[in-house]
Amino acid sequence: MVIQSLVEEIRATFRTQDIANVLEKYLTRDDLLTPEQSEPDPNTYRQHILHVEPDGSFSVTAVVWLPGQETCIHDHVSWCVVGTHEGVEEETRYRFVGGVLTEDGVSYNHAGTAVFLEPPGDIHSVRNSSSTRVISIHIYGADVAALGSSIRRKYELPVRAG
Repeated sequence: MVIQSLVEEIRATFRTQDIANVLEKYLTRDDLLTPEQSEPDPNTYRQHILHVEPDGSFSVTAVVWLPGQETCIHDHVSWCVVGTHEGVEEETRYRFVGGVLTEDGVSYNHAGTAVFLEPPGDIHSVRNSSSTRVISIHIYGADVAALGSSIRRKYELPVRAG
């Protein structure tokens, strides 16, 4: 089972950059997810929980995005490694400066690549700006099944261009 192999490698790894490198090895595999784990929601991006470590130390999820779907601007409860499995995910990063959010760059995360985020300073939004489905794999240093989400805080502030 592919996800179980990924989980075993994550258990043996302690640094987020190392976890990103481990994840990249799995991202291009056609057998990474089952058809059910690749199902979208027509109204919003959809998270499929693939694994939660018994002690709650990390979780693995698949997030499926249809064209135009996006997150709010947010940060996270823990470190996070995100790898794009299918398509291209658009990520906008922000800095909190003087009571407003300032855009701090946009990146396009292509299939087969992984990035890591660590609080503080992990404020971002993610969207599918393409015309096809996007699937990303998220590894969080938290039990997302118990928390319901990896989002610590949503930002509803003015945004200034960077």
